[in-house]
Amino acid sequence: MFSKIFPKLHSEGYKFLVIAVVLTIVLISFSNFLGLLALVLTVWVYYFFRDPERIIIEDDNYLVSPADGEIIKVEEVDGPKELGLEKKRFNKISVFMNVFDCHVNRTPCKGQIEEILYKPGKFLNASFDKASEDNERNYYKIKDTQGNEIIVVQIAGLIARRIVCESNKNQELAQGERIGMIRFGSRADVYYENYQPLVKIGQRAISGETLIAKK
Repeated sequence: MFSKIFPKLHSEGYKFLVIAVVLTIVLISFSNFLGLLALVLTVWVYYFFRDPERIIIEDDNYLVSPADGEIIKVEEVDGPKELGLEKKRFNKISVFMNVFDCHVNRTPCKGQIEEILYKPGKFLNASFDKASEDNERNYYKIKDTQGNEIIVVQIAGLIARRIVCESNKNQELAQGERIGMIRFGSRADVYYENYQPLVKIGQRAISGETLIAKK
């Protein structure tokens, strides 16, 4: 119960939490109202950077969601041109993370990271279609246990200014393992082949737990 109310804090959050706490102490000495606002901000910072444990299915027949948030796209598209896959067709699921969602991202499947590619870009609203092509983003090309290519893309949002990658090329991943996070509002796309989608637009997903596709 305690861990649900006070989940573990991601390492990226400590400096922001310290700043928020110091700001609260300073402002409350001048104004109770401003101090209260700063306290609310401090609580929000803590929960934004929360990194709760998740129950992973550990089944190679399924893909799990890479992010907490709302499913905003379930479609068939060309693969990312940045990875040279524009002539190959993939299914794609997009998960939009608002500023109240947990922003720690996880791998949908067990496998090996074959490539990681960072692309600088704009900071459009992450729910826009053009965000997949124009925004700052980070690509993970993962080969699952059956040899399928699974692509996870972290996409920075309107107020996000940093994508955090916590994985390395050639790293072996367990299903649902943490791969990174995005600060302050963003989106995660999953490109996959040889799986059938299990989710629909408008559905809420939980990173590492929600089953988004099945073989």
